[in-house]
Amino acid sequence: MKKRIALLGATGSIGKSSLDVIARNRGDFEVVLLSAHSNSSELAALSSQWAGAVCVLSGEEGGKEKLIQAIAGAHADITINGISGGAGLEPSLAAIKSGSNLALANKETIVMAGEMVLRLAKEKNVKIIPVDSEHSAIFRLIEAHCGKENLIDEIILTASGGPFRNLSLKEMEGVSPQDALAHPTWKMGPKITIDSASMANKGLEIIEACALFNMPPEKIKVVIHPQSVVHSMVRLCNGVIYAQLSRPDMRHPIHDALYWPETTRSGLEPLNFDSLTLEFEKPDLQKFAMLDLAWQAAQRGGLYPCAYNAANEAAVAAFLERKIGFLDIPKITGFVLEEDWSSACRDTETVLKADADARLKAHFYIYIKNRLV
Repeated sequence: MKKRIALLGATGSIGKSSLDVIARNRGDFEVVLLSAHSNSSELAALSSQWAGAVCVLSGEEGGKEKLIQAIAGAHADITINGISGGAGLEPSLAAIKSGSNLALANKETIVMAGEMVLRLAKEKNVKIIPVDSEHSAIFRLIEAHCGKENLIDEIILTASGGPFRNLSLKEMEGVSPQDALAHPTWKMGPKITIDSASMANKGLEIIEACALFNMPPEKIKVVIHPQSVVHSMVRLCNGVIYAQLSRPDMRHPIHDALYWPETTRSGLEPLNFDSLTLEFEKPDLQKFAMLDLAWQAAQRGGLYPCAYNAANEAAVAAFLERKIGFLDIPKITGFVLEEDWSSACRDTETVLKADADARLKAHFYIYIKNRLV
């Protein structure tokens, strides 16, 4: 029987990679729902390619409510959430409530409301399958050890280092959005590409890994690995490290998520060791302050991770609009985290209010900065 697939964010980089994987294996899958935020022309083109799929444009008036209703009525076996940013939280919750397994590329879902999301998934007997290449690797490595998370002594997240890995802090002061969007390894959407340049993306992954794999922040390490071939590692209690390696291609973790708990041949280009060099180095926390702020947010718990994400999203948007400099991103995030965000993540309304309040505080910083220039 074909798996019924709901694909959220179908016109983005995750969506396009997902449809490529599905198209290679049409006999195994049926696409029942496609969504996009505002790319109506591309969504219309997809509608003709995937006949029978309900198509929803979530960015139009009333679109968010239509998407939530469509998710509830899709009866999907698995929902791929490739929506960018905090906007992905409510669709993730809707998918879980519908009883669909969740292939999660939207890391903000767990960062903003990890405890609540995981509790709901347990209640609904729904599996959350990470699609980020790093968390997909950890997920598979833990599964390879019979799901025994208690054997894991340390999680090591790999990071490409982005386009500014070899720049000094002084040189980073004048970088432009175009500079930050020139990622050396991955082809992604603008927001996640900027996050990779600032290493906020890795900061979000630290917080996500703590929740997904029930690990304290001090046991989540980060190492820069420019080739993006080792997608993450786990160190067992016996000191031995296990790693997952593949070419830097998001279709690999998407394929794994779609076929979970089984696997099959993907038809994707395999890793070739004939001329392979692997480098690893320690991240510079002065240059990449978003990493240190993420560890702080994870340690404090409560709504600090939610505030970290909201402040970063507001700062990235301002940077892309040239309202602030690149190094203002961690300054704004740090400013927002000075507030008290210790309240528990009780429900969706609490999370969304914290998200809105953190964005407001970030916008206040941006407004004042621009007034003083």
